[in-house]
Parts: sequence; C-alpha cells; structure tokens
Amino acid sequence: MKVKLILPALTEAKSTYFRPIKYSLFPPLGLATLAAFLSPDDEIDLQDEHVESLQTEDSPDLVVIQVYITSARRSYELADHYRAKGAYVVLGGLHVTSLPEEAARYADTIFLGPGEDTWPRFLRDFREGRALTRYESKTRTLIGVPPVRRDLIKRHLYLVPNSIVVSRGCPHTCDFCYKEAFFAGGRSFYTQAVDDALAEIDRLPGKHLYFLDDHLFGNRRFATALFDGMRGMGRIWQAAETVQSVLAPDLLEKAVACGLRSLFVGFETLSSDNLREHDKHQNLGRDYAAAIDRLHHLGVMVNGSFVFGMDGDDASVFDRTVEWAMSHGIETATFHILTPYPGTELHRRMQTEGRMLHSDWDLYDTRHTVFRPAHMTPMQLEKGYWHAYEEFYEWRSIFRGAATKEALFPALRHIAYAGGWKRFEPAWDWIIQTKRISRMLPVLEGVLTGLGSVKKAKSERMKPLIAEPVSII
Repeated sequence: MKVKLILPALTEAKSTYFRPIKYSLFPPLGLATLAAFLSPDDEIDLQDEHVESLQTEDSPDLVVIQVYITSARRSYELADHYRAKGAYVVLGGLHVTSLPEEAARYADTIFLGPGEDTWPRFLRDFREGRALTRYESKTRTLIGVPPVRRDLIKRHLYLVPNSIVVSRGCPHTCDFCYKEAFFAGGRSFYTQAVDDALAEIDRLPGKHLYFLDDHLFGNRRFATALFDGMRGMGRIWQAAETVQSVLAPDLLEKAVACGLRSLFVGFETLSSDNLREHDKHQNLGRDYAAAIDRLHHLGVMVNGSFVFGMDGDDASVFDRTVEWAMSHGIETATFHILTPYPGTELHRRMQTEGRMLHSDWDLYDTRHTVFRPAHMTPMQLEKGYWHAYEEFYEWRSIFRGAATKEALFPALRHIAYAGGWKRFEPAWDWIIQTKRISRMLPVLEGVLTGLGSVKKAKSERMKPLIAEPVSII
C-alpha cells in the first residue's frame, strides 16, 4: 500500500521563498509516529510543506493530513485534490477535533483527539475494507507505542531535528488553550514509560535535544526518573515549563544537571485578574522575578511567553510588559495576540458575548485580532503587538537585558541568542532557502553550552526564593 503523510504549510509559510525560521525548527513528529504503526511492506512518503515543495502528481492509496487552524484551507485543498484522484483521505489534528463537521466534508475518515489508540484500529479496519468515517480517542496511553519513524524525517531541512515528545497534554485547563479541546473525552495528561523515553533519547545522534512537551515537569515522579536517567548522556536540551514548576524545589536542579540550558516559560500576563479570568491558576501567587532569577542562577536562558488582549489589558500593556521583560533580563520573548480558538471555552464565551469578528481561519495565527477587545480597538491591539516585538528586539533593548547579568559569559550569551534569533532574519531566510539550516546546529549548541555554567554559590543564594515566594502580580 502506498501511504502519503502530509503536514501542509501554515498560512504565512506557504511561499517557497518565505518560510520563517520557526517553521524550519522541528520535523513533523506526529506523522512520523503514525508511520511507525504501518506495515514494513507499505511504501511511505512523509512530506512537510514548510521545508519542501509538495509533489502532488503521485497516486497514493491512503493520504493522511495533519490539520492546524491556519493550515485548514490548504489542507482541504489537498484533500480534495487526492480524493479526486481516487485516494482515501483521512484528516486529524487540533482543528479537525475542534470542528469535526467542517473537516468531515473533505475527508473519508476524520480523527478526533490523539491517535495512539484510534490509528491502529483504523488501519485494521481499512485493510479489511470496513473503515469508519469517524474515530474518537478514548483510551489514552503511550505504553507500547512503537518508536518514531525518524528514518522518514529529512533531518538536513531542520535546525532542531532532535525534537522529542515523551508526554501528551497538560494537567492544567487554561480557557484559551487548544489542547483542552483536543484531549476532551479522556485523560488529558499522560507520559511514556521512562525506559521508553530514555531509549528514544539514546538513539538520537548528536548532543542537542528539544522537548516539545506542553508540560515536561507535569508528572514529578516521571520527570525525576527521566532526568536521573539522562545524567551522563552528555546531552544539552531545551523545553517548556510553568512558573510553578520552576519555583518547585529540586526538580529544576535535576533538569540542569542532565543538560537543560533554555526554557520556554508561559508567563502570559502580569495581571492577576487576567490570570483568574482565563483559569491560569498555576501562575497565581507566583513570583515571576524569582522564577527568572532561579533559572538564570542555574545557567538557564528564558524564553518568556506573553499574551496581549485579555480583558484587563489596555493600550499601556505593551510597553509595561516589554519594560518588565527587559528589566528582568529575559533573553527572548514570544508575544501573542489572544486568539479564541474554536472548541475552547474562551471561544464559546466570546461567541456568547457577540465579540467574535469573523471565522477566517487563516488569520487565527496569534498575530491578527479576531475578536473585539474590551479596552482597545482591534487595530490598537495589532499595532501594540508589533510594537512590542520591535521594542524588545531593538539592539539597545538586547544590550540592556544583557546588562542585567552578573557575569560576562551570561551577558554575551544573551546578546548572541536574542540578536541571532531576531536581528539576522534576512540571513536566516537565505540559510533556509538554500537548505543549509542544519549547518547552524553547531552554532546553537555552542551558544547553549560554551557560555553557560552552573555555579554552586549561585544555587545556594536561590534557596530563600524557593522557600518563601512573594507574588509580584
């Protein structure tokens, strides 16, 4: 059987000549995981439109398309194309789970939720000629899932080919998060067996890893065993985590001891009222400044995530947030416009209040305003968002953030990481277009390792911050 697995390009990455670096970071692990369930006799083609031009003149028997909200239009175009050629087309992913009736018009079969339990069942049914039109995940487990088919991934097209996921979902329920809708109907957070996760890490070449888990520290017992098992592997790695987990004692030290060098942290907002409104209780009462200091004193860089447009925000939120981030020495910041995704509690609330502006999924990319803000116009919100990026990544801002560091090496690392990420975008564009992105991995590893060190004295100074956190929000 000929099987084609496709990750269509998101809206702003459709052009062969415009592919922002963030779309050349990670390979499509979800599709490569599904491929692991296929037979050794199957002919498999995995294509990622973000890093290669799709070849659509082929005639596969089965086409699998992973759909995100801003790739929905492109996904449906591809589905129509292959169905017209006689292929059996299945659609799955976040957008399909949120709007199954919409997606079903373009597919022979749709998948709701994660596919570890439903995909093997579908394959049996499909080979026997009795596939259903809809499969909905109920049994949530990663036990027994075969190793990712990394041989199908074109490693040279990605900056971070060694991305990995060892858990699914998140134990928290923020009302704006897409994942809450995706994991409805079963467990919303679960992990691999530790031995399986360590085996997957062990078979990856090189030193650098990037954990794409939503909440790597979410199960303390699993994370502890994982980090203990990684000691001695000689890895350096990046991940995402909550303020709450950063402030918890001991676990962060274990992560650093086995190679953690950079962490994406979801601060989201400096307002406690905003946190309550959006059910982000894990951030309430947490000392953001102490979390940043704790990471920096352990030699870990911070990528702070912030969301603009919550009901407590007015036009002053942009400058206040950027000023706070710079003054605390955050190396990189990721800004977002609040986006009520379909299927989330936030979207239901906004619809009930009559505040949604349209359903043009191409614009649901956290860079456009798709609802009516409480204390700004939609245009003010968009302009403020772009202003925040411009202000934070000005050279003077980068140097100001670097000046908060206590020593030379962390300051130089700050300048290299922040400047390299945003100030050299034309160079990144050329590197991506000429398919040289993988050659930059040693540079990334050098920034993460050559300029970072953990000092016991600094760790000792952080103990009061862990024992007695004081909220700033």
